[in-house]
Amino acid sequence: MAQYQYILTERDERVGILTLNRPNQLNALNFQLVNELADALEEFDRDDAIRCIVITGAGEKAFAAGADIKEMSDKSPIDMMLGSFEGWKRIKQIKKPTIAAVGGYALGGGCELAMLCDMIVASENARFGQPEIAIGVIPGAGGTQRLARTLGKYRTMEMVLTGAQVTAQEMAALGLVNRVVPRGEHLQAALELAHKIAEQAPIAVRLAKEAVAAAFETSLEEGLEIERKNFFLLFATEDMREGMRAFIEKRKPNFQGK
Repeated sequence: MAQYQYILTERDERVGILTLNRPNQLNALNFQLVNELADALEEFDRDDAIRCIVITGAGEKAFAAGADIKEMSDKSPIDMMLGSFEGWKRIKQIKKPTIAAVGGYALGGGCELAMLCDMIVASENARFGQPEIAIGVIPGAGGTQRLARTLGKYRTMEMVLTGAQVTAQEMAALGLVNRVVPRGEHLQAALELAHKIAEQAPIAVRLAKEAVAAAFETSLEEGLEIERKNFFLLFATEDMREGMRAFIEKRKPNFQGK
């Protein structure tokens, strides 16, 4: 892996771990951090030895407490367009499953980054929110859209228009968080989930992720067509044969990603 200024990289067997590393700034997302995160994610995405990726934040106070307001305060519209938004697009295009391990604040861009991941595991002290309205702007990296698709119009309106923070427990009840764990245990719980995913057939995992994501971006008929196509494609893989043989032989499959 390349060396980054604001991202720490680690491997735990078949799981890649990326840590946002600006703890003194509550892991605020400056332009460089977002672009480094996209670079690191793409590196893990290309690495056949990695089957799932966990993103977390350094320190106990925050996953990421938002964008770097000092950096943005004097920017022009063109500066913002060219700054880190290509990085956000690249993060969305990662093919392998991603899990956000959230402890403390996930606000503004931090909430948006967590929602860009495929699953969220949160510590009981985690707080989610889109407080941009308090500084005269609105969410710009998907907050209004992804919240609305999960929470619905009315709860999203309240969060975005008031900037209110919401607990991990409420977000779990609303369907945004997969599970809430005791304080400080979010990374370990996310790794346990990641290892379960890493045991599965890699190509099937990738195509399953693609099919579920399509449900949020297409009509029902289009989504069903993607699901059927991906289902049929998997019958060309060695892992499909291995999985079915293992089932018949009552043993654990040995998936190779082929």
